[in-house]
Amino acid sequence: MGKTYGYIRVSSPDQNEQRQWIAMEEKGIPRANLYMDKQSGKDFCRPQYKKMVRKLRSGDLLYLHSIDRLGRDYREILEQWRLLTKQIGIDICVLDMPLLDTRCGKDLMGTFIADLVLQILSFVAQSERENIRQRQAEGIAAAKARGVRFGRPPRPLPENFFEVQKAWRGKKITLRQAAKACQMPEGTFYSKVIQWEAIHKKR
Repeated sequence: MGKTYGYIRVSSPDQNEQRQWIAMEEKGIPRANLYMDKQSGKDFCRPQYKKMVRKLRSGDLLYLHSIDRLGRDYREILEQWRLLTKQIGIDICVLDMPLLDTRCGKDLMGTFIADLVLQILSFVAQSERENIRQRQAEGIAAAKARGVRFGRPPRPLPENFFEVQKAWRGKKITLRQAAKACQMPEGTFYSKVIQWEAIHKKR
């Protein structure tokens, strides 16, 4: 009898993985054999997944809550499935899809059905990932159109900025001296001046 493992994945640190933990614990998987990544499923460069794969041996059993927890790239899911089941020789059980349990139906028809279901679900997982990216891009574009700004808010100008800008424009100090007085890189000071002057010309 091989060992039993479980793999859990959520796409970001703020997502809740509790449902997957509960499902794995109900299968009696030892905590030491549970691996979790909080990372996108776009590829398999995930530290805990790679660590788990190094532990797997022929005859082991791996539980997944759903196929998209394995990944969201169609070709890579199929390649990893082949690596795990054919090259390493483990069994995989996908909890929310009983047809994807390699312990069952090892005859020709069973294998054909499982492979077909795997390809369909892998395609769906990638399609959903692409849809999410598209919705995110559309949401960002709509927010920008409404004037929403992304990223860190700009730092306020130093109190002496106006005086330094005036002195620099009057050629009383050099650009380097002006930037140093405002504790900015020269390029940043120059950009701030151009932006500040453009705003105040419109007024």
